[in-house]
Amino acid sequence: MNVIARDSSLEPQYLSKLNAEQRAAVVHGDGGIAAPLLIVAGAGSGKTNTLAHRVAHLIVRGADPRRILLMTFSRRASVEMTKRVERIAGEVLGKDAAIVTDAMTWAGTFHAIGARLLRDYALEIGLDPAFTIHDREDSADLMNLARHELGFSKTESRFPAKSTCLAIYSRAVNAQSNLEEVLGRAFPWCIGWAEQLKQLFAAYVDAKQAQNVLDYDDLLLYWMHLTSEPSFAAELASRFDHILVDEYQDTNRLQSAILLGLKPDGAGLTVVGDDAQSIYSFRAAEVRNILDFPRQFSIPAEVITLDRSYRSTEPILAAANAVISGATERFTKDLWTDRKSMERPQLVTVRDEAAQANYVCQKILEEREAGTVLKSQAVLFRTSHHSGPLEIELTRRNIPFVKFGGLKFLDASHVKDVMAVLRLAENPRDRVAGFRVLQILPGIGPSTAGQILQVLETAPDIPAVLRGFGVPPRAAADWPNFVTLFAGLHQKSGTWPADLERIRLWFEPHLGRIHEDAATRRADLYQLEQIAAGYPNRERFLTDLTLDPPDATSDKAGPPLRDEDYLVLTTIHSAKGQEWKNVFVLNAVDGCIPSDLGVGTTEEIDEERRLLYVAMTRARDSLHLITPQRFYTHGQPVRGDRHVYASRTRFIPGSILERFERQIWPRSEFVESRQPQPTVRVDLGARMRGMWK
Repeated sequence: MNVIARDSSLEPQYLSKLNAEQRAAVVHGDGGIAAPLLIVAGAGSGKTNTLAHRVAHLIVRGADPRRILLMTFSRRASVEMTKRVERIAGEVLGKDAAIVTDAMTWAGTFHAIGARLLRDYALEIGLDPAFTIHDREDSADLMNLARHELGFSKTESRFPAKSTCLAIYSRAVNAQSNLEEVLGRAFPWCIGWAEQLKQLFAAYVDAKQAQNVLDYDDLLLYWMHLTSEPSFAAELASRFDHILVDEYQDTNRLQSAILLGLKPDGAGLTVVGDDAQSIYSFRAAEVRNILDFPRQFSIPAEVITLDRSYRSTEPILAAANAVISGATERFTKDLWTDRKSMERPQLVTVRDEAAQANYVCQKILEEREAGTVLKSQAVLFRTSHHSGPLEIELTRRNIPFVKFGGLKFLDASHVKDVMAVLRLAENPRDRVAGFRVLQILPGIGPSTAGQILQVLETAPDIPAVLRGFGVPPRAAADWPNFVTLFAGLHQKSGTWPADLERIRLWFEPHLGRIHEDAATRRADLYQLEQIAAGYPNRERFLTDLTLDPPDATSDKAGPPLRDEDYLVLTTIHSAKGQEWKNVFVLNAVDGCIPSDLGVGTTEEIDEERRLLYVAMTRARDSLHLITPQRFYTHGQPVRGDRHVYASRTRFIPGSILERFERQIWPRSEFVESRQPQPTVRVDLGARMRGMWK
């Protein structure tokens, strides 16, 4: 292909649309193979626009598009970036822009690029070019097969399930860490299985090679080893003049090693990212990749900071800057904007999570009446189950919503299990609920469950029939506890909502057996108890949540209501890269942000701080951080007064409170609690003290 000649003296009009820092990043090296470049791009600073302009500028200045490698973190981002490059280059190249950008074939995700290169070099590294690629589910099944063949599925104590084994393997590979270190940091309960896991992973690798398959991690691992061989590394490096990487703060050690192998001197390498938005360590992302980048080459990388935000108002940025300034290590930048406003972020104190849900609903409806569509508003939360009370309240008020990041609350399997126990107790002829409940017990399959349910349909004394039923030997140990629970629930011998607590106590041992993330799922069950406390009885609870559950309004609108409006609910992790006019952040308290599971090390606390920063910088015009006085952290029962009194998140200390507008909601409720109390008629306290004088 002949690269089209261009007039280098031509001043592209597209450069005039950029601010000074963006322009400096775009013209770095001015089309030639330049020193390494790090673009530290703050939230809302035009990161994607800048990277697309840089690629287009390289092409306009004469770079061969076939020798440009652009790596993004999703296929969709790659396609959108390429289209944007074509539009920008089109201002100079006209109709030729499409021809040139079509030749930019090395644009895609790390994994997609890795797969292409491995097929090119397969025969030279001992691979069959016809290898197939397993997705995560396929990989977990193959891991399980190896696990079974080694006899680890029949150990006396609980051996990690297939999904956990794959997660451990993947973390070790992507973090380039030894197994003991990974177990100690991320899977401490599995430390005792280290030797067996090594055997399992060896068998898993043997099985993949015998079947000529690669998993997702292999696409990076093989590529990294390819670049570590001098002859291959030189050849690979010679294929690309320019390598550009988006979202560099989200790369892991394996991906960083690949880049350093391709460009050991950094020449022609551009990475874009924001250390303040590095929040994916649970996926083995390594914030040190971006922090250490400037010092990794013989010629120090040039660092250009994009600190002008085009998204948030000045008061929101001032508050976000104050929060992130407490990080122990970061690239110094204070975001600024021309978007003036008198409205500071709201720091709202409410009594509990029920009041929090009411506050959010009221404000959302007020904004809607003022002309702000629901789609321009979002509610963010640290963990999926934190939106449970809000989902119920939104449904009650007929406010449609879509939830991102985790299953909808009542769709989670363990929540459905508990609800099924209640439904079966209420109606023993409910076969759907019965099949679900009975198969929770080890040793009871569909056949046995069917026999039990058939008996229940005609039994005059259900508890007596259950006690006398001959279950399989594997179920014998757990059967009496289930019968006792079911008998009490069916005869309504307890008080509502104590029924849910009794079910949870029975279900918890099975929760740990069935699910690896039992602690997180247990929090959902406490949340369900809290929701149930708002209903007068079991029948009303089951009826309301069955006839009008949250998922009835939380699916995206389809034909013919394609444009139906809806509120966005999302975890903070899923919100990254998004923005909304109004943002509400739930549970801005210690125990949630930071999570009580994320305060073990300085690195963990810093990531939790970055998480709050990401949440705050999603807002364009209005930001509400809500702090319930009573907060039910995971592991805390919710009946009666067995809760914790929450403290405002440590990331908003007193020294930065001036950046926020503080309010108590509803005001009258708190004011009344501070009203003078009636005159003391009898001072019994004085009598008690007098007893010992």
